[in-house]
Amino acid sequence: MTNLTHFNADGEAHMVDVGDKPHTRRTAVAEGWIRMQPETLAMVMEGGHRKGDVLGVARVAGIMASKRTADLVPLCHPLALTRVDVELEPRPEQERIHCTVTAETTGPTGVEMEALTAVQVALLTIYDMCKAVDRGMEMGGVRLLYKAGGKSGEWRRDADTGRSNQEKETT
Repeated sequence: MTNLTHFNADGEAHMVDVGDKPHTRRTAVAEGWIRMQPETLAMVMEGGHRKGDVLGVARVAGIMASKRTADLVPLCHPLALTRVDVELEPRPEQERIHCTVTAETTGPTGVEMEALTAVQVALLTIYDMCKAVDRGMEMGGVRLLYKAGGKSGEWRRDADTGRSNQEKETT
């Protein structure tokens, strides 16, 4: 395991210097879900919610959040994102809406935080828009699935175990 990079030799928090790192294409994919009452999910899927297109608003919120990650996470670098794709898939059999975000940039640092932030805010937006009819909604499963680019290369979560390909190599 490597050292935590957001602390200097004296143990003080600092922003990592990425000035000398090469600009490479970087991609991150994250996911999460929100579970709700079947009636709430049906209302969202049918477009019958009085606040409008819940999934459309949540998609835009996720994209906007990815662009504001550095404003929310103190030691995150501001990035020029080249692509953010927010997919919201209703899964009635699980009483959930599943969210998958792909974020991309060409730069000196990764986009994992932007993808994870987008997932969280998209799910929070669904909660906000539906809380009047279902305050018991539950969000979970927010995690990184994949990242590529930079010195550490490619990382992928194993679909069967939930562990990373790197964890399996070291255990």
